[in-house]
Amino acid sequence: MRYHFDFGWLAEYYPVLIKGILVTMELTFVGSAVGIALGIACAWARALGPRWLKPFVAAYVELIRNTPFLIQLFFIFFGLPAAGIHMNEIAAANLAMVINLGAYSCEIIRAGIQATPRGQFEAGASLAMTPFETFRHVILVPSLQRIWPALSSQVVIVMLGSSVVSQIAAEDLTFAANFIQSRSFRAFEAYFVSTAIYLGLAVILRQLLAVVGGLIFPRRVRR
Repeated sequence: MRYHFDFGWLAEYYPVLIKGILVTMELTFVGSAVGIALGIACAWARALGPRWLKPFVAAYVELIRNTPFLIQLFFIFFGLPAAGIHMNEIAAANLAMVINLGAYSCEIIRAGIQATPRGQFEAGASLAMTPFETFRHVILVPSLQRIWPALSSQVVIVMLGSSVVSQIAAEDLTFAANFIQSRSFRAFEAYFVSTAIYLGLAVILRQLLAVVGGLIFPRRVRR
């Protein structure tokens, strides 16, 4: 038997795909913005923070980096209600993505901090800045500039990894593909289209992050 490809269902399920794309974009935006902020805070704690705080942050980073994202998502959505903490699918997905990206971005940003020349720390101290003020005004931006490509790649990975949130019925792009496949019985076409959309979103997101990096970290003009 020859398989006949049919993409005619796209018109009928167009709203489902659009909703899935918007949910995926929302999860990526919230997860990235808050996750990177958490990563910056944790990187500061690990590299320059008080000694008593470092073991707790290190334990969080190792726990998240050495367990599957899907298990983390299930723990938040199915496990936390046992402790009286209830949240809907989108909130649970957002929290899981923030916690996951926070741990990974912590290590990426910490690498940028550790690559900072010692003279910059000394310059901040000579201006009577506190360690936190030195980090905020002198260290942070150059550190982020060093690791921006790696951090951008991690954000794209998180966006692609968000596909598992469909397992808790969050109506993202993968949920839309599964829904369309179950109604149309056109598995190849449904997952081919969703794959193409994910590819497009990844390319656009990478380019957008490159533009943002160019705006935040303008290149120095060499003389």
